[in-house]
Amino acid sequence: MDVLVNDILQMKKDHPCGECKFLVLRIGADFKLRCVKCNREFMAPRSKIEKNIKKIIRDY
Repeated sequence: MDVLVNDILQMKKDHPCGECKFLVLRIGADFKLRCVKCNREFMAPRSKIEKNIKKIIRDY
């Protein structure tokens, strides 16, 4: 999967706040993501994130 820092990921499942888009802050064995709507940051395993990606949005 070709995910880069500062990409916005549209996921299959929504965040509890109702948003489905997340900004990528860090990449490694885990991804550090920030919700676009509520700005909450969290880390999740790479395998779980890659499985749930619906679309990658790049603005550059």
